[in-house]
Amino acid sequence: MVTSRQAYLASRLIEKYGIIGRVASRYVTAGYSVRVLYPTRYGPVHVVALKHGTTLAIDIATGSISVEIAKNILEKSKLLRAKPVLVIYGRSVVVPEDVKTFCDENGIKLRRILGE
Repeated sequence: MVTSRQAYLASRLIEKYGIIGRVASRYVTAGYSVRVLYPTRYGPVHVVALKHGTTLAIDIATGSISVEIAKNILEKSKLLRAKPVLVIYGRSVVVPEDVKTFCDENGIKLRRILGE
């Protein structure tokens, strides 16, 4: 069940950040507190989600996906001591087999959000 505060925050995130806000709003409605575009020395993490001592470092891929993208989120998550999550946004984005195996070997969760 979504509270009115969560619904408000979700709609503001979508309005302000677009695709990144759509992903962040899903975590807000699931009960996480989120920070968007959290800076690290390897570049910003799109979403950092916190809930009950669990920290997730979430990066969003909308175009072609390579092992470099997965390595990047892995390095960012190590800096934050967080669990890495790679969100694939869109129906037409194809995940190559080498990226899937790299993510499985290194504990990176792959999530797909179909979008609009």
